[in-house]
Amino acid sequence: MALIEYRNLTKRYGAITALAGIDLDIPAGRIVGLLGPNGSGKTTLIKLTAGLLTPTAGKVYINGREPGPESKAEIAYLPERSYMSEWMSVQAFVDYFADFYRDFDRVKATEMLTRLGIDIKRTLKTLSKGTKEKVQLVLVMSRAAKAYFLDEPIAGVDPAARDYILNTIIRNYSENASVIISTHLIYDIENVLDDAVFLKDGQIVLADSADNIRENTGKSVDMLFREVFRC
Repeated sequence: MALIEYRNLTKRYGAITALAGIDLDIPAGRIVGLLGPNGSGKTTLIKLTAGLLTPTAGKVYINGREPGPESKAEIAYLPERSYMSEWMSVQAFVDYFADFYRDFDRVKATEMLTRLGIDIKRTLKTLSKGTKEKVQLVLVMSRAAKAYFLDEPIAGVDPAARDYILNTIIRNYSENASVIISTHLIYDIENVLDDAVFLKDGQIVLADSADNIRENTGKSVDMLFREVFRC
């Protein structure tokens, strides 16, 4: 059984169809790139999986269960936009995660923040946009979740920090968990991807392993993406 299953998953907002009959299985132990331009349905798919939206039709299953309290406890979600209160300190957020999530590793989070040179006594309003995103990612990856959904995790950070962030993602998930990374910066994450899913206009146009894509097309995932989504 797949860790995450999508069956005819559809989401409409009035006359607008954000997702149109998605069928996809995501096994455990994989890093999956959810790739597509803005408006392709990536964030909608993530929010449906996290139980933040309700499908118009179809189903989502996490470990065989539909989204609910049990599945929400197994999903770590990093949204594209910051949800952190500017007046709170980094330490306060570490404490908040430790209180809220039973699978949160405070020691791991503190070590990663220290390695990134982030002073946990500082408030969020004194940090740059990129540093705030690093803090959010560290908190999410310090959980022992079954699935990590990361929506544009490297969009706001400088290139020098991207390698560290990707290494953090690789090091901090188990073989029983999967990481789903939504991004349009394919070149920067291609080396860590096991699988790639191309979304366009709410539909899957390609879903395969990164190795198969390179072998069957003679192109990198990034090159094929640029070809498929050429303006």
